[in-house]
Amino acid sequence: MQTIAENILDVTLLEPRQKHPTIFARFDHLREGESLTIHNDHDPKPLYYQLLGERGNIFSWEYLEQGPEWWKVRISKNITGAGEETLGQIAAKDLRKAEVFKKYGLDFCCGGKKSVKEACADKGLDVTKIEYELQQVDKNPGARPLPYDDWSLDFLADYIVNTHHSYVKKTLPDLRAYAAKVAQVHGEMNPELLVIYQLVEKICAVLPAHLEEEENALFPFIKALATEKHAAANPGTLGHPVTVMETEHEMTGKALEEIRTLSNNYTLPDSACATYSLLYRMLEEFEGDLHLHVHLENNILFPKALALEKQ
Repeated sequence: MQTIAENILDVTLLEPRQKHPTIFARFDHLREGESLTIHNDHDPKPLYYQLLGERGNIFSWEYLEQGPEWWKVRISKNITGAGEETLGQIAAKDLRKAEVFKKYGLDFCCGGKKSVKEACADKGLDVTKIEYELQQVDKNPGARPLPYDDWSLDFLADYIVNTHHSYVKKTLPDLRAYAAKVAQVHGEMNPELLVIYQLVEKICAVLPAHLEEEENALFPFIKALATEKHAAANPGTLGHPVTVMETEHEMTGKALEEIRTLSNNYTLPDSACATYSLLYRMLEEFEGDLHLHVHLENNILFPKALALEKQ
């Protein structure tokens, strides 16, 4: 609903002790879906956290202007039952927003079932800043990513296999070999490389069988379900294998997150050789590909297949 004149409040005209009580009173009188726009001469960020603490997660906060003279914020009362979107749902609708999540280290694939507020609270991040950047993506008319969320499930499953599974199969052997070599040559001076090698081995022990299970069992089942070639005689068949796949996704994601931490965001020491540099470059690329890979499965393919199975 568009904010009308009666729903604009110039906070600068109020005495300091009246500001927050007045805003709260005006917010409380809003009907669901209505908005209040406040004008202030400084960032009202403390109001956001007070409103969240005293009223709960029942509102959305949108900066319309951010200084240097005026700060204008639209505060909207959420509609009951609408539910707040998770990181995974947001990324599924517009993958450009995943870049914002990556920038702040917010896990939109394995940890994609959290809301922006929950994820920011877990990491101690400024949620107003991140929500503002997400809103700016909506206002950017730039080219949009591939419409994964619009694809049929059988097409999406084939795309994942042909693009991401193929990449993993091609890359893992080299990644394993380089991790071993670099740990052997540089591990004494850089002991974190020994742990990184162990983590790469852990990933290599899980992913090949994981891909095989998806390609030979889970994905064919989903494709048959999507093309109406499977009669769901046993409702709930998908639940267990999907849970197993998501658990293995989470394990792999945590291993790569630990590698990023150990390597200080893939920062090379002065003593790094060409193989050392190549290893870090490959690990960072592998992590980026896996984020998209897992996102397509956890946030799009699996939820849609589970919903289809229930029909």
